[in-house]
Amino acid sequence: MKKIIAMLLTLVLLAGMCICGTAESAEATSAEARAAIEEALNLKNNPDQAWSYDAGNDAWTLSIVAAVTAPVIPDEEGVSVCVPGAYVKGIDTDGDGAADVTAADYKDTVNGSLVIDNEASVTSTHGQVYTAATAPVILNTGAAGYGNAANTLASATYAKKGYINVACGNRGKQDSYTDENGKTVYTGDAPSCLADQKAAARFVKYNILLGNLPGSVYHWVSTGGSGGGAHAVMFAATSNHPDFYDYQIAVGAVGVYRNADGTYDTTVTIDGQQVSLSDGAWGCVAYSPITSLYEADMAMAFEYSLNPDYAFNTEFQKALAGILSKEYMDYINGQNIVINEGDIHADIDGDGIWNTDGIALTITYDADTNTYGGTYVDLYRAKFIGNLESYLSGLDYAEGWTWFDAEGKALSDEAFAAMTLSDKVQAFLEGRYDRGSSRKGGMMGGRGMGPSGMNGKADFMGERPEGMPEGMPEGKPGDLPGAGTEGTGDQMVVGTPDQGTTQASGSTTDSKNYATYDDMLAAYKADIEAIQAGDAYGKNIVNLYNPLNYIGAEGTWNPAWMVMLCGAAEGDISMLNSLNLEIAACNAGIEASTEWQWDGGHVPSEIFGSSLAMRVDFMYGYEDGAAAEPDEIDRLDSDRQTANGTAESASGTDLTGWVTVTAEDQQGDTVIKADFTVPAIAVYRTNGASKATPGFDVIDYGQEDYVFGNADTDARHWSEFVYKALSENREALEPLFNKG
Repeated sequence: MKKIIAMLLTLVLLAGMCICGTAESAEATSAEARAAIEEALNLKNNPDQAWSYDAGNDAWTLSIVAAVTAPVIPDEEGVSVCVPGAYVKGIDTDGDGAADVTAADYKDTVNGSLVIDNEASVTSTHGQVYTAATAPVILNTGAAGYGNAANTLASATYAKKGYINVACGNRGKQDSYTDENGKTVYTGDAPSCLADQKAAARFVKYNILLGNLPGSVYHWVSTGGSGGGAHAVMFAATSNHPDFYDYQIAVGAVGVYRNADGTYDTTVTIDGQQVSLSDGAWGCVAYSPITSLYEADMAMAFEYSLNPDYAFNTEFQKALAGILSKEYMDYINGQNIVINEGDIHADIDGDGIWNTDGIALTITYDADTNTYGGTYVDLYRAKFIGNLESYLSGLDYAEGWTWFDAEGKALSDEAFAAMTLSDKVQAFLEGRYDRGSSRKGGMMGGRGMGPSGMNGKADFMGERPEGMPEGMPEGKPGDLPGAGTEGTGDQMVVGTPDQGTTQASGSTTDSKNYATYDDMLAAYKADIEAIQAGDAYGKNIVNLYNPLNYIGAEGTWNPAWMVMLCGAAEGDISMLNSLNLEIAACNAGIEASTEWQWDGGHVPSEIFGSSLAMRVDFMYGYEDGAAAEPDEIDRLDSDRQTANGTAESASGTDLTGWVTVTAEDQQGDTVIKADFTVPAIAVYRTNGASKATPGFDVIDYGQEDYVFGNADTDARHWSEFVYKALSENREALEPLFNKG
């Protein structure tokens, strides 16, 4: 069997040599190559597939197997699957279809095929019933910082929920290999990371259709944090779009082939029949998604500019931020965006109701006061207010919090039990609490905890700017990914493929890479022209990685729902980016929401009884017409806290000087209303940033980048907006450049 597999892979590799290159010159996928791919990626034909059993979670986990037939970096293009034990009769070790090893007699990892129990079911925490045929599938998107992710075994995180869990590797921006001439070739440009995730999804769905794995081929949910959150969004937003097919074909993905006329075939052969195979998602839960990068520089500059007293590190940064802010205003106004308040769940005009009539979203600028306004800014404020109200409404379900009296003493368990929600709201506003372990951030790029400085609350940098509310904490920047021991101040090394382009947030040097303004401008011009010329398939990879180009676009299979959870003190990207995604999704008919978790940092944990499982179960039931109302299902993952926590001192922020909140009991319910100004929001937001301000070295958005150079060339520049600002405002900017 191993010899047969080797021969099949050889045929695939030979066929792959014919299907690479430009889209115009690439040949069609031959019938032989197609058959070889489907044979090689059929798990039944893989003698190396092995299963291990976790008795504590009642889960079977597949060993890492190849997801494609022509990988560029095999250690990053594999896949593993974890399956709830309820769906498994055992492992067939001799190919007769019967279970030879079961959970009852399992001793060690065993080679063989899964024997699926199609009669069994699992009832989730929220009452949803799943079977081997209907179980949701969770795809974990790694790619922290848009970097690579090694193949890893899928975890049993969701086994007791009844879900299938998928872990896949992916190439990333720092990847390279040595060619036949001994030269280092970098190979992680966009969209290789996303293409690898799509190829892994095709592999798993193909084997579900073959009966080798349990799970639904439709109810797929992409999830990840930070760069992984960006890819979770992009995976869902670009579902089944042909722009990404060539990249999957190049690595020998199953179920995507090129026809002789240049079109594509996305079917596989199952029992002699052609069956469609999707690379898309039904839903998405993204934690602090760092996307879209396309407008990220402008959006961040605009958000900083909403705080009129923000202290930029250099005059060049300040001037450039002002220019980019106006570019962002023109950009938004040029989109002709109209949104219904009911769709986006926000009271934009402040009349107390969600109107269903469309509101045009625009930005205005008052030159006399140097301030921005308009309905787009009103929406930004309304979303922050709504998210604070939602946060306060959930305080009864806080887990592990410690509450304190006005003198700073921890409440007794009896005094804590007597607190009403209104009491907790007031204590929260006065900062009389400690969040305990719930303050910590969640995953980083879908893999474990975030950077040490991102602990779920705002990390404020340097001196407190004018206008900053009293009681807001001071702090230091979080550790930057890839920074090593040189991750602070002017010591950050920038511009290389393996270290990204992040300039440390405390830097007073505009650029270490360019001696003169002319050098920087010339580099921008050349890099942007090269990107605009297209890659091997004629594609502009910056445009490929902008989910706004694909949500609701022709050729895209839209997901049913999307959730984007960010910390309100998020420092890695502007909140306007997730807002823009929500607007686009709502206008495309997708059930979408952004949740800006108050007092949360980068990649915050789910709190107050919410969870990924709660969202999945609710949406699954909603689709079937059987879901409970949201307020009936929201808290099922959490009981009310019954005893006060054990912290010795309060660590909350006193918000009473700048946030107005009323909490009134109305017919047994506590109705919470919050209010604050846009500048107050901006102060909270901008001083929570842990990365560089607009105008940092290379200016393009941090280490979250998807293009880079080689061993001799700095990371490539790609922002047309930044280049426009630099070139059109040379007279004003050049005298300030690198002047400290």
